[in-house]
Amino acid sequence: MRIVYVNGEYKPENEATVSVFDRGFLFADAVYEGIAVVDGKLIDFPAHIARLERSCKALDMPLNYNYEQLLELNRQVVARNDLKEGFLYFQISRGAADRDFAFDNSALTQSVVIFCQPKSIINNPVVETGMSVITIDDLRWGRCDIKTVQLLYPSLAKMEAKKQGADDAWFVKDGIVMEGTSNNAFIITKDDVIVTRPTSNEILPGITRAAILQYAGENGLKIEERQFSKDEAYQAKEAFISSATTFMFPVVKIDGHQVGDGKVGEHVKKLRALYIEESIKRAV
Repeated sequence: MRIVYVNGEYKPENEATVSVFDRGFLFADAVYEGIAVVDGKLIDFPAHIARLERSCKALDMPLNYNYEQLLELNRQVVARNDLKEGFLYFQISRGAADRDFAFDNSALTQSVVIFCQPKSIINNPVVETGMSVITIDDLRWGRCDIKTVQLLYPSLAKMEAKKQGADDAWFVKDGIVMEGTSNNAFIITKDDVIVTRPTSNEILPGITRAAILQYAGENGLKIEERQFSKDEAYQAKEAFISSATTFMFPVVKIDGHQVGDGKVGEHVKKLRALYIEESIKRAV
């Protein structure tokens, strides 16, 4: 049975509870991070905590833990569950009070939850087969750069993809690809240029996305942070997604259009290997 951290205590998962009045439950008034674990170590942890701090600040939500405290809590959950590979989920909500749209931070005690899930990250079979995506209208709220638990529309979009026999969905606005339901979207052009849209309020600034761009740049690969349309994606040489719990997954079909030759491309394979090598070196 898993051990879960809840508000200062480590408890068996069947005893880990939060209040029904918690604003995370009533209003999605909570932020979160999902952090990969490989060989029992946390991947890209400093960047995840920096984003958590930005999310809290954007919502005027206190964060009552410093970096070292958060690192220790996450390491404890890994150790107590003997997790070798998978991910940690870390959530902080504003706290519990009688239901009211207005809130008073000074009268609330934030709720903190951390749990883990085993998952095959390094040798996931999708790395070899690739995945298919559909495109869907982006109907999310305007602050997608804040990593909140307000994830109903992405969940519905992923289910629509499943209904259509695909693996995931890319959000599109005015013909322009934004990002995936839980990941950032990339294409590689026929000129071997890695393209992904620049960060803004309209997409989540992915931690894995940033690391991939950093390592690719350090290794002399061509990068363009710009918008690209779904029509350009159809014509791409390769495509892929990035996220903390997938690292990189190749995309071989978009809206039924075969990407390149329909097989996992060499550039994606090399980029993924590069990311794994570098991120494991820097894991904590």
